[in-house]
Amino acid sequence: MAVSPILNQIGAVFIPVKDIEKSKEWYCQLLGLPLDGEVLFGHLYVIPMQGPEIVLDSKIYTSESVLNIPSFHLNTEDIDAAYDYVKANGGEILTDIEHDHWFNFKDPNGNVIMVCRC
Repeated sequence: MAVSPILNQIGAVFIPVKDIEKSKEWYCQLLGLPLDGEVLFGHLYVIPMQGPEIVLDSKIYTSESVLNIPSFHLNTEDIDAAYDYVKANGGEILTDIEHDHWFNFKDPNGNVIMVCRC
């Protein structure tokens, strides 16, 4: 087997967003992060995460590019509190808490995100 120069690591997940500033503010509030990072090149905001980073990108946003299914999940230790918090912060809840373990919601841009108790 050949040795691959590509690492088996995910560096970042891109999320298409309409308005980079509003999305930066919404995601930072959702994740309890300060708003001190800067928008890069007028369309990118890198959310510092534990693990792969999330990159909000307004340049790739179209109605077709919106994430219609979760391509990742955010972790929580308290699924009930997370559900209430997302709902209170403007996330459109798509599912109830399933199997006492996970739920899906839409961000203000229409992207489907999953929160999972891990």
